[in-house]
Amino acid sequence: MTVRQLLDSGKFSVIHEGDETEREITVPFCCDLLSVAMGRAPAGCAWVTVMGNMNTLAVATLADVACVIMGEGAALDEIALKKAQQQEITVLSTELPVFEAALWIWQQLHG
Repeated sequence: MTVRQLLDSGKFSVIHEGDETEREITVPFCCDLLSVAMGRAPAGCAWVTVMGNMNTLAVATLADVACVIMGEGAALDEIALKKAQQQEITVLSTELPVFEAALWIWQQLHG
């Protein structure tokens, strides 16, 4: 599954569409502790979190994630949205709980 397929699935709202939409998603990853995400988020993952600040996007860049998904109705703050736009990071949102959003992605990846 690519980021584009995730965008086109209709399952998530688009906060910002970045420039790597043809990138393959390797695995969903759930974590709200930025220090843990920085060390353990797999490259190419779809990171599902409720942390919507600029530090989240910095970690997303460092960890080389494919996209960030704001779960449970969480949103990016204004500064983070500008950072996503500047860094061309794809950020999506959903009302689903973090686990359910990640599970849905897992199911799409593994049929």
